[in-house]
Amino acid sequence: MKISTKGRYALRLMLDLALCPSGEYIKVKDIAARQEISDKYLEQIIAVLGKAGYVKSVRGASGGYRLTRSPADYTVGMILRLTEGSLAPVACLEDEVNQCPRFQQCATVEVWKRLQQAVNSVVDTMTLADLAAIHRDKSGLINP
Repeated sequence: MKISTKGRYALRLMLDLALCPSGEYIKVKDIAARQEISDKYLEQIIAVLGKAGYVKSVRGASGGYRLTRSPADYTVGMILRLTEGSLAPVACLEDEVNQCPRFQQCATVEVWKRLQQAVNSVVDTMTLADLAAIHRDKSGLINP
């Protein structure tokens, strides 16, 4: 499994919004400058996040984007699954019912299941609030 730039940038974008004061609308160009990412690419990503209800937008001179919920309400897994789709390490684990004809006698599927469980246990327990705290610690900022 490899997370694409779309998934990585979506997570960075959401973290950037999580670090801003509550209720403040942030312009994509400002996020793009801080994150050193193309604003055109971020606009595509933020459209996906907006359609899913993760961010709210306001047009105009004082407009921009903000989170619709508290940073603690967003897991890394939610954001990555929205932008990446399945996080399964192999195709045979993507569907709820495994369609592989070798599934019943396949020993290696146990490796992939455990890998998937390990990934899910990390991404589904880490929130944007956790990442914001880590960012503040690494930046030498005081946590509120």
